Order: sequence, then structure tokens, then C-alpha cells
Amino acid sequence: MTGVICGTGSSIPVHTMDNNDIAKLVETSDEWIRERTGVVRRHIIEEETTVSMAADAARKALADSGTAPEDVDLILVSTISSNVILPCAACEVQRQIGAVNATCYDMSAACTGFVFGYCAALAYLSCGMYRTILVIGSESLSNLTNWKDRGTCILFGDGAGAAVVKAEEGTFYQPVTHSAGSLGDALTCTSRHARNAAQLPEEELYMQMDGRGVFQFAVRRVPEVIGEVLEKNQVPIGDIDWFVLHQANRRIVEAVAKRLKAPLEKFPMNLQEYGNTSSASIPILLDEMRRDGRLKAGQKIVIAGFGAGLSWGAAILDWTK
Repeated sequence: MTGVICGTGSSIPVHTMDNNDIAKLVETSDEWIRERTGVVRRHIIEEETTVSMAADAARKALADSGTAPEDVDLILVSTISSNVILPCAACEVQRQIGAVNATCYDMSAACTGFVFGYCAALAYLSCGMYRTILVIGSESLSNLTNWKDRGTCILFGDGAGAAVVKAEEGTFYQPVTHSAGSLGDALTCTSRHARNAAQLPEEELYMQMDGRGVFQFAVRRVPEVIGEVLEKNQVPIGDIDWFVLHQANRRIVEAVAKRLKAPLEKFPMNLQEYGNTSSASIPILLDEMRRDGRLKAGQKIVIAGFGAGLSWGAAILDWTK
């Protein structure tokens, strides 16, 4: 028994900010941002919230899979930017979509969140605890972005993606996950609810990143973890049709492809449209690929996430739709 993705959905804010809009806020240019990140524009919430986007993506994924909300056993929402603390975002999604039989909880794993959520779903499904799970990544990173910091405001965007994962007969691939808390200072954000928040410098209440450190971490650890998951499951790299990576930076994706000696054409990217949407990036990209026909039954896919924690992980899945 394994977990199979049976449906996908995504929800993207209507409002966009392109690089020229960012150049009005900080000293930068469209050319500078494109060259260093690959990002052209990002979608930013106005009326939308983390919960509303998560619920919208969930409804679309359920419709895509032909699953009734009442048949969902578990809802996992990965987010670092929820608009609610209590109840959790997953419970709010349950309320909005009518998944009355689902157990619900949130997970905070930032850019590795969807991969970790998928791994948790595999564990639950393989042991028979649940049979139908909604895994959602939803982020409103614009609320955590310092729009005066050129090093971060050029990168991030908002959005949500969801997948329905069901227990079905098939090959169970062991995922690989890692965390290194000792490296966590490379990407931080202090809670505005901390007792001393009023005394802290304003920038500490927004995301702060050691860009060089995160880049070096990603280009080293992502190829390693992909190699590790392929070796653990005895799957040749040539059997993989798609490497769906967290959409952080075009240069990172290109470096990973080069280190793996795999064709860049197998590494789809949509960060030019959405920027870095953290835990939402992988499911948004999967949904795009499903809708435009790139994903076909029988293909093998590696998903790989990396980011704050620092955490990273990879999983292999067979596409069956």
C-alpha cells in the first residue's frame, strides 16, 4: 500500500507585482532581478488569505480527484504565514469545504513543507490509519516580507496548492528527509507575538535571509538528497521524468540539474510567474503541469524541498492520473 496523488488544485491571488513595481520600493531593476533569481512577477494577496486560498485549492483538488469532502480523513496544511493561530488553518479549511470527517492540523516546515506533508501522508496511508488525505501548502509571504529589504522582497509571493493523496496498491518509495537546526540562522523570522517584540528592531519581525548561505546549502544538499532517495529505492536517475523542485531561484534549479548531470528540461520552473511561495510552490507547479498535460500516467517524479530550518527532503512518486 502506498499514497497516490489523485487530484491537484491551486489558488493564486489576482493582484500581481512585477519587477518594475519592486523597483519603485527598493534600488533594483527588472534586469537585475531576472538575472539573479529568474523571477519576473509575483502574486500578492489583497482580499485573499492563507485560509481562503488553501480552501479554494482544496476544493479544486477534490473536484479533480472526484472525491467528496466527507470522504477526506485528514487535512494537513503546511504554512508559516497563516492568518489564524487558533483554530489552526487546517480546521478552518475543514469548515469551509465541509470535510466533516477529517482530522486536521497544521505543520510549519517552510519551503520543505509540502514534501514533509506528503511524507507524513505516506506514513499514515501505509499503516492503514487513513485512506484519503488532503495535503495543502498555503502562504501569504507578503505579510512577512520587509518591502524595504532588497535581498528578500524581490523573491517572495503568495499562493496555495493542494493534492488529494489516497491509499492505493503500488510501489512504496521510501522518502528521505533531513533537518539541521544548527544552521537555522540562515533564514529567520521572529514572531510578532513574542513578549519582547515591541523592543526588537522592525526588520527582525520580517523574514531575514543569508542569501549566499541559503544558495550554497541548496546547491549542495538538494542534489545529495535526490541521489540519496534514488539510491535508497534503487531507481536509476534516467527513469525519472520530472524533478519538481521547490521554486526558490532559477540559479539553484540550474545548479542542481548540472550537479545531477540531468537535462534541465526535466526541471520545470514557474518561479518567473509566482516567485518563491514557500510550501505552496511544489503543489502549484504540480497542478500547472497536470492542467497543461505535461504530467502523464506512468511517469516517475521526484519532488524535493529545501529551506528554513534548515530542512530538506525528497520523495519519489508514480503519476497515475
